[in-house]
Amino acid sequence: MKKVIDKIKKKHLMKRFVLLTIALLISAILFNLFLLPSKIVSGGTPGLSIILDYAFGFKPSLVVFWVSLILLLFSFFFLGVEKTSGSVLATFIYPLFIDLTAPIGSVIKFDMTDLVLISIIVGVIGGIANGIIFKTGFTNGGLAIISQILYQYFRISISKSNFVLNGLVMLVGGIYFGWTNVMYAIIILYINSLMVDRVLLGIGKNKTFYVITSEEEKVENFLMQVLGRKFTIFQVTGGFKKKKNHVFMCVVPTRDYFKVTEAIRIIDKDAFFVVTDSYEVSYKQKTTNC
Repeated sequence: MKKVIDKIKKKHLMKRFVLLTIALLISAILFNLFLLPSKIVSGGTPGLSIILDYAFGFKPSLVVFWVSLILLLFSFFFLGVEKTSGSVLATFIYPLFIDLTAPIGSVIKFDMTDLVLISIIVGVIGGIANGIIFKTGFTNGGLAIISQILYQYFRISISKSNFVLNGLVMLVGGIYFGWTNVMYAIIILYINSLMVDRVLLGIGKNKTFYVITSEEEKVENFLMQVLGRKFTIFQVTGGFKKKKNHVFMCVVPTRDYFKVTEAIRIIDKDAFFVVTDSYEVSYKQKTTNC
């Protein structure tokens, strides 16, 4: 298993590093162009740096660096080298980019009165950048390390602890900058999470159908002769009556979704079927197989 992990880490390493660098640069530009001037605290070390900059005049890039570095050391100690290695690059590169792009706000100026539009822009672009970071196999470190430690030793859900930690930072931001800014931060986080999913999973171009029907031959003929799709049949046992059935599994393009669902209903109005998105489909042959 360790050999498999090592191969994954080494695969397309240079390409992944370039993508990580671009994503971190985009995140830094968004921070200096929109978040810092608008004082929208959307959690994490960047949100913490906005608060400390306002309250004590601490340089944001230094706050992000030192907080991330301390958390990285904790990660090495509590999580080990392997789980920490993915956060090392972001710990050093991201604060550097924040410092280098700090003057961008004086060069490119935006109207900060429409904070809803700014929140949407930051949520979309920031979500794409975060999605790219996660897709490269690296992480952006920061407060998420605390969540990983809590899960490792206390089995506290990472999503719950992330929510609490970011929520605390946002609440402190609300005290300093007003509760309206917290609402804008929530908009950013929500859009951000949606965009991360889209980048990681993509937009499903295919649908997978699981069908149980008494008209098996007619369904077979429709899938093969009308749609030209191959399929897999496997045997299942019902949980209540313990009755054995066959399940058809077939992947079809999303454009054929309506055609397949309606055809199944026409062939067998009592058919049971489940449809799921298929984000990635791998075929052994060039011909279409399911």
